[in-house]
Amino acid sequence: MLKFSCRPTLAVASLVLVATGCGSAARERRPLPAPVPPAAQTAQAAPAPDPVQELIDQSQTHYQLGQRELEVGHLDGARVEFDRAIDVLLTAPGGARTEPRLREQFDRLVDRISALEVATLAEGDGFSEKPSEPASIDALFDLAPAVEASPTPALTATVKIDLAQTSHDIPIPLNARVLSYVELFQGRLRNFIQDGLDRGSDYLPMIQSVFRAEGLPLDLAYVPLIESAFKTNALSRASARGVWQFMRPTARENGLKHDWYVDERSDPHKATRAAAKYLKTLGRMFDGDWHLALASYNGGPGRVQRAMKRYGRDDFWSLSSNPRWLPRETREYVPMILAAVIIARNPAQYGFTVPGSAATTTAEQVTVSGPVDLRRVAEWTATPVDVIQQLNPELRRWTTPVRAQAYELKVPQGSAETLRARLADADAAERGALNWHTVRPGESIATIARKLRVNRGDLAEANYLSVRSRVRPGQKLIIPRAPAVLMASQPDRPSPAAEARPEVERATLVTKAPGAESSSRSRQVYRVRHGDTLSSIARLFETSVSAIKQWNRLRSSRISPGQRLTVYSASHQ
Repeated sequence: MLKFSCRPTLAVASLVLVATGCGSAARERRPLPAPVPPAAQTAQAAPAPDPVQELIDQSQTHYQLGQRELEVGHLDGARVEFDRAIDVLLTAPGGARTEPRLREQFDRLVDRISALEVATLAEGDGFSEKPSEPASIDALFDLAPAVEASPTPALTATVKIDLAQTSHDIPIPLNARVLSYVELFQGRLRNFIQDGLDRGSDYLPMIQSVFRAEGLPLDLAYVPLIESAFKTNALSRASARGVWQFMRPTARENGLKHDWYVDERSDPHKATRAAAKYLKTLGRMFDGDWHLALASYNGGPGRVQRAMKRYGRDDFWSLSSNPRWLPRETREYVPMILAAVIIARNPAQYGFTVPGSAATTTAEQVTVSGPVDLRRVAEWTATPVDVIQQLNPELRRWTTPVRAQAYELKVPQGSAETLRARLADADAAERGALNWHTVRPGESIATIARKLRVNRGDLAEANYLSVRSRVRPGQKLIIPRAPAVLMASQPDRPSPAAEARPEVERATLVTKAPGAESSSRSRQVYRVRHGDTLSSIARLFETSVSAIKQWNRLRSSRISPGQRLTVYSASHQ
């Protein structure tokens, strides 16, 4: 629709009248048409609704909702939205392939959804270990001053007054080594200490409660500020893990469990009880000298005791005065801890923000048996999967232990009954999609791992075996790799895409199949269901296995539930 300007100047209007030779003298003047109100102009200019674009927009909305569901780990919700994105296009008169724009959207969605499902399964297959963060203790040792700095007189005076006014249950000497770390924490490492104090507000009340019950000095509750900055997933270069940075042998010695599915070092509650037990042992070993006990927490009690005996020293400060008697890390560790205690007990005095009350998610426990995928739990409790993982930090993978008869899973307050009801109605496949292998005669852990292309150690640990364990024919082993059925519908239920297949068949575009004979075949997209093989799909669509492999560029005959295949079926006119 052309638009004209309605505001010519008087001079321009006169010129227009003369130039057009309207014959005003000979012809009767006609009245100008009444101006059209702006609202009426808008109404006239509004384009007619485009039903095809509306369907595409609806389809895209469902696709974006599916993406959001994937981001929070809700696989079922993502699958439903992805299927709706496709089903919307099938509602078009004549189907999704009779109109070029719909056909383009349909093909684009199929490709995008398939790629997203594959990527999601690869990233969160239930068996990939959760990522760790570097432990703060390593960074602190890297930043520790090579030469002992001289603290300023102002800082020395401040700490002296603070120690006189604040009651500590661990002796804190006012020496240059401790003061230099107070100064370092106030300066270059201010943000590090502040972040640790903020994070620690979630755990300190619990830690102090445990230590108070065990009769331990409450100053020891701040050890994790240096060890891990209170990060449950902290992992050091020496493979110490968790808030308290336990090595595996020490963790096991103090009652913490570790296997392929669970690492209780990452559970702050269990690890704190283990730390209390270990610190009590060290305190008794060194007759209540907590400086020596802390040095042993870092370097090991045997090393400290040998140094004491060899060099005839019975206190930490004289023992650490010679660089050859204790490792550098142990010599720096104790003054670091004491400086952290000084600041943490009175943060405002040193320019830090006092952490507020922690707004943590309260949890309740549900007893589960066997493997349950955490993404299922997240979906059934309407909770992001990250929250479920945060509530259960000891779980190394995205699944509860395979052989656990009674595992206590934590979920947000108020969702336990919902989860119990869903678990009661769910079969094993719905709880967690797992891959199993039945051992054949002559097979071993090594040959099975090689055949199935999985890590031999992972295969053994996932089944509570060692790499040298013997397996017997008929024994079922869990295979630690992506369970592809999670994004598919359950085996006993047809998928929405499968249910919509008659609609697809009525709406398919008749085209010549690549490499096919001259007769036309209709192009369709088939979603693989549990139990499907290329042979069964070929029979269904009256074609051959080799043709399906060619159309989909498959290098093998292996397919997975949820996978989408392009198939050119025979047309029956």
